[in-house]
This record gives sequence, C-alpha cells and structure tokens, in this order.
Amino acid sequence: MQKGKIKQMVAVSMLSTIAYVLMMLDFPFPGLPPFLKIDFSEVPALLAAIIFGPAAGVMVEAIKNVLHYGIVGSFTGVPVGQIANFVAGILFILPVSYLFRKKNSVKRLSAGLILGTVLMTFMMGLLNYLIILPAYTWFLGADPMSSQMMLDLILKGITPFNLIKGTIITLLFVALYNRMQPWVMKQIAQQA
Repeated sequence: MQKGKIKQMVAVSMLSTIAYVLMMLDFPFPGLPPFLKIDFSEVPALLAAIIFGPAAGVMVEAIKNVLHYGIVGSFTGVPVGQIANFVAGILFILPVSYLFRKKNSVKRLSAGLILGTVLMTFMMGLLNYLIILPAYTWFLGADPMSSQMMLDLILKGITPFNLIKGTIITLLFVALYNRMQPWVMKQIAQQA
C-alpha cells in the first residue's frame, strides 16, 4: 500500500473514534423532544470529507454509527436511530465536501455548510415521515402514529432540531476551520 493510503486509513480511523466519543457526549435541546439529542460528531466527519474526500467522510459516519450500535445498542433492537444519524450526517457533509473541494475557500465552505443544513433538515423531515417514525413504531410494537401526529412531531420537533443542530455545527466548524486552515490546506495539498 502507498504511504498516503495508510495515512488516510489511520486518519479516518482516528476521526471515527473521535466522532464516536463526541456522539456519546450528546445533550437534549430545551423545548424540543428529549429523544432528539445534539452532538458534535459531524465535525470529525466534515474534517475527513474536506481533506480526503466525500468517501472518507461517509466512512467516518459509518464507523461511528457501527461503534455506537455495537457498544450502546438500540432500544428498538434494530439500529433505526443509528441509520437515521448516518443518513443525516451524509446529507450534511456531502454538500460541504463537494463545494469546498471544487474551490478551497471559507465562502465555499460556508455555502456548503448552509446547503448541508437545509438539505439535512428537509430530507430528514421527509424520511422521518415516510420511513423512520413508522420504523420506530413498528419495531417497538407500538400503535402506528397518525399522519397528523407525525406531521406535528416533524414540524415542531424534528425540523427545528435539525436546523439548530446544523447551525451549531456550522458555527463550530467555521470557527475550527479558521484556526486550522493552514494545517487543513497542507493536508489537502499532500493528498493531491
């Protein structure tokens, strides 16, 4: 194997571990349903995606969720929450990676983070309505939620949660990137 590939594998492994630890340090946001918890585990995935490419970011998202399911498990017995977290993470990091890698600038990074937040918010609302919420009720053996109950939960809980989480991670990542920019640019140059 090439030295660069080994370095990338080690970096993805380390970032995945950091993402898992950050995923464990989650907290509920006041005023939103308590099962929706904010964590900062997308930050290492974003870092992997802008340095090594979108596939590396997806790998960090996948590994952190597999670790989370393997160690913590799921109250449904099936990793519905981990799958939802994985999909939300991918929806958030891919626009950032694609926009930033075309032209490495803070403006493109910020545009990607805003687009990622909007895409994650919209798609997770849709996916929760069509797949995720019905899967939770099915695996828990609970009575199915009515369409109106699901819409209320999505509009009053899930959508604001994703907007808040995306905004917090955007602000945190831009601040982090501004401090790490020389190192990040050096890493990207080494990948070329």
